[in-house]
Amino acid sequence: MDIKKYVFNKAVETKEGARTLAKASSKQKNDALVKMAEALQERAKELLLENKKDIKFAQEKGLSKALIDRLTLNEKRINEMAQGLIEVSALPDPVGEIIKMRKRPNGMTVGKMRVPIGVIGIIYESRPNVTADAAGLCLKAGNAVILRGGSEAINSNRAIVKVLRDVIKKQGLHEGAVTFIDIPDREAIMEMLKLEGIVDLIIPRGGEALIRVVTENSRIPVLKHYKGVCHVFVERNADLKMAEEICFNAKVQRPGTCNAMETMLVDKKIAKVFLPVMIKRFKEAGVKMKGCPLTRKIDSSLEKVEDEDFYKEYLDLILNIRLVNDIDDAMEHIAKYGSAHSDAIVTKDYYTAMRFLKEVDSSAVFVNASTRLNDGFQFGLGAEIGISTDKIHARGPMGLEELTCTKFIVLGNGQLRE
Repeated sequence: MDIKKYVFNKAVETKEGARTLAKASSKQKNDALVKMAEALQERAKELLLENKKDIKFAQEKGLSKALIDRLTLNEKRINEMAQGLIEVSALPDPVGEIIKMRKRPNGMTVGKMRVPIGVIGIIYESRPNVTADAAGLCLKAGNAVILRGGSEAINSNRAIVKVLRDVIKKQGLHEGAVTFIDIPDREAIMEMLKLEGIVDLIIPRGGEALIRVVTENSRIPVLKHYKGVCHVFVERNADLKMAEEICFNAKVQRPGTCNAMETMLVDKKIAKVFLPVMIKRFKEAGVKMKGCPLTRKIDSSLEKVEDEDFYKEYLDLILNIRLVNDIDDAMEHIAKYGSAHSDAIVTKDYYTAMRFLKEVDSSAVFVNASTRLNDGFQFGLGAEIGISTDKIHARGPMGLEELTCTKFIVLGNGQLRE
């Protein structure tokens, strides 16, 4: 197979889908999303049969139980995919929204209109549900999507895309609105990343290694979701009971997520009071803790934390603890070791809280709340396609608005340039 030609043809088809989808009404898009949800449920047996092939291959390949679990489809997960599409259909359509209209001295009015980005390429790993989630979000925002899932889920993804495309065709939209690169060769990704002028944006979803490969090789703008090295700083003026609940939630509630706390920073002034209670609670929850020298003076049972540990995204019940002199010391630590994802302070002092909000440069900064709340649904955005740690175009949870861009519009009555 000529992989270069194959990927190019897929991208051209997606471009054609984008042109027609950009003109679709909100009703057309919403109807398609609801029908797609119904079709996933009606054809569940078909999806489960294809998924079994992927599971068998994963088992033969010796993939971990955790990876196989992420790969596995069942009726509950198919229903969740369907429900996700229905929820997206109920969200406000951002396309065509006119914002920031201003009247100029010459009488013309200048503003902006939200429009689709065009063709979005999404490269992802393992989870087949991403196929339906990404397709639904992109379609609602008026974008065509070219999907490239991991080789371990190729049969499942291919089957899901077939269901979605069948519905799209029946609804009178162009099938190219959702396309799928269904060959496992890594060369297909490399070819996809060269298609500037056809593909408008690349969004990689997966491990740090995948994201770095995509970023280093893409000729197309990339919206990145790098690792989440998140911090909670318990400041000397904190409500300690509140701090205990926030820190516990940020680490234990779901440790395998990108917005879970990896390092807890504690003001020296309150450490002897706060740490024994907090450490005891973490131990009871099975958290393995690594402490700085001052932390280990308070509890010598903790493992020694190494400098390189502060850069790690554990995605597990492992936590670094460091005592700091003050807010400046805490913010210096976050600036050096953090990944600009989610960082929080617990404090009752207004001035200190405002300094933290202003000076910590992350996609989401919290005062007296858990980092686990950095999420599209929690922020009221509805579904999201990921959390961007970039600064250009979109930052933080990426909902429907973040999957659009704007163009200037000008309303005049004969104005000329003098």
